[in-house]
Amino acid sequence: MFNKLFLSIIFAIMILGVSCKKDPTSSTPTNVPATLNDLDGNVYNTIIIGSQVWMAENLKVTHYRNGEPIPIVTSNTGWAGLSTGAYCSFDNNNSNVNDYGLMYNWYAVNDNRNLAPEGWHIPTEDEWQQLDRYLGMSNSEIDGTYQRGSDEGGKLKETGTSHWNSPNTGATNSSGFSALPGGYRTNDGSFYSIGDFGFWWSSTEYVIGAVWVRMLYHNSSLVDRATIHTSYGYSVRCIMD
Repeated sequence: MFNKLFLSIIFAIMILGVSCKKDPTSSTPTNVPATLNDLDGNVYNTIIIGSQVWMAENLKVTHYRNGEPIPIVTSNTGWAGLSTGAYCSFDNNNSNVNDYGLMYNWYAVNDNRNLAPEGWHIPTEDEWQQLDRYLGMSNSEIDGTYQRGSDEGGKLKETGTSHWNSPNTGATNSSGFSALPGGYRTNDGSFYSIGDFGFWWSSTEYVIGAVWVRMLYHNSSLVDRATIHTSYGYSVRCIMD
């Protein structure tokens, strides 16, 4: 009788222990640095969002992690013909870099010399979806394409109209991500939409030549999930390893 009672208690404790274990993907990171430096000496703020640690600013580094320079390409024809990594500032105007960071083609994002600082990486599509989920997007919406969710984009966008054009719909920046509308560069080298749109790479190819990306708009609080050609110039946010 005693043995049966003892075994029952032990079994109950084991069940309770299993049920109380935390999902490792949902735990809050600890000992997170408030800032990080890239190889050029740029300093970035960081932000904890759920179980992830993100840079709270767009990347602006001009060297790969091993110290080799990333080519800057300003001409439209030069950009259009690329099949290797490159960067630029919006409209080739360096005054845009401090606020909006630099634009990179996906060849730079995908280079094995590493675009991200040590201890950080370019987010995968799965990591972007984890962010979507934490912000409140439903499982049925997460795998959708184009504009999805309800107010998740607003939770990512910087508030006000200092950088975003009016109306900056739904912007609360409750996540602390502080997304800015840095615009983009097309695969023919043209620049568009600073103030209106923000665009960010993932590190995940959909098919050869097309990559998953995220987009936010001045007139929407939704999050756009789409695929884009590898020759486009988009912003980069890094996530901690």
